[in-house]
Amino acid sequence: MDDAWDEVGYRERPSRFGEAVVWTRTVTGDDVAMPVLPDGCIDLLWVGGRLVIAGPDTRAYRPVVAVETRYVGIRFFPGTAPALLGVPADELRDQRIELGDVWSSGVVRRLSERLGEADDPVLALEGIALRRGAEVAPPDPVLRRVVAALDAGWSVGATAEAAGLNARGLHRRSLAAFGYGPKTLARVLRMQRALAAARSGMPFADTAASTGFADQAHLAREVRDLTGMSLGQVLTRSGATVPEGIRPLSAAG
Repeated sequence: MDDAWDEVGYRERPSRFGEAVVWTRTVTGDDVAMPVLPDGCIDLLWVGGRLVIAGPDTRAYRPVVAVETRYVGIRFFPGTAPALLGVPADELRDQRIELGDVWSSGVVRRLSERLGEADDPVLALEGIALRRGAEVAPPDPVLRRVVAALDAGWSVGATAEAAGLNARGLHRRSLAAFGYGPKTLARVLRMQRALAAARSGMPFADTAASTGFADQAHLAREVRDLTGMSLGQVLTRSGATVPEGIRPLSAAG
């Protein structure tokens, strides 16, 4: 493993799994209260000797963790994890649950032992996803079109039409694949686009205009509604731990 992965803070890289990134985070006193922002993703975590699923969030999640806690994670892009884990995403929404609640306890125990003995837990966790991915059917390709359209700012109606679905069918598939309906996923993806632009130094008014908000006030309201914080607070308090450059299924082709 690259020496950079041993540094304190958040590190990530694209995963060999394809529709994911792998990441590590070692909690410091400065970032112990850092929130995890909604991004439409589901993570599989190795933390404290446990395998934990972090479901899709509708609001910022504030973990209670001790300083020097080390996380190893694989973050699956929207729509990717349910087929892999064998559970609909809406059953994981706003939840942190043990993998053993979803998979058999014997399997999880063996995987945990393997991770505990691994020289490189990042590669070991990634290996779990790769092996599981070879055993199950891939995500429905319709999901790729849905995420691509919503991430491009399309309306829910236009997205449903492009995916060959009616509104009810799109909502049903979205709940199972993403954990919430297409309107909520569109809001989350739009907020993430805006945060990426704001972190790059773009003025807030220009950020709002370029990412599909009516104006800066609209951007501010959406950020507060989805995170419970002002835009300035989000950028200050989450910048060290929010992954940069993560794109959903639409980026993979």
